[in-house]
Amino acid sequence: MDIEKLKGRLEFLREAEKLKDVLRSAHTSSGRTESTAEHSWRLCLMAIVFADEMATLDLLKVLKLCVIHDLGEAINGDIPAVNQADFPDKGEQERNDLLLLTRSLDDALRNEILALWDDYENAVSPEAKAVKALDKLETLLQHTQGLNPANFDYGFNLTYGQKYTVTEPVFAALRSLIDQDTQERINMTLNIRP
Repeated sequence: MDIEKLKGRLEFLREAEKLKDVLRSAHTSSGRTESTAEHSWRLCLMAIVFADEMATLDLLKVLKLCVIHDLGEAINGDIPAVNQADFPDKGEQERNDLLLLTRSLDDALRNEILALWDDYENAVSPEAKAVKALDKLETLLQHTQGLNPANFDYGFNLTYGQKYTVTEPVFAALRSLIDQDTQERINMTLNIRP
């Protein structure tokens, strides 16, 4: 047992805890602002719930990708999806933040985490592509069930992440169901009755 390696991993976990305080633009069903850690938790839960629909994928890798994908946000926070086009270097910043966050880890674990993040960011493996789709779907799902501010732009949901959610029939079907919920929210804000 390598005590220094254990100390480094504990230090990493202490730093990663900051993700619990990183707030996103989404709101929970009670109206509280959601944290990135909460988003990542439900993303993992989605992967487990729909694992039977992704039977050809390595579920452990999928779960690792779910946990790692936003980990760098523990340093400089989240950029809301609606604003990401204004930050073309978001990926570079997040990777640099991940490098900083993982500095106390042993090389093997640090390299594994970075490789997983790179895979996700570039949507290389089938698992990364699936997590990209689930990530977008989790965000859309939260938007449809959150107690959002009066000026919330539900129309954004109808186009967000489409290129990832059309890749597999299960993701397209989930997208269609969530888009129906989005349209209901839009109708409610416009006082349109079905």
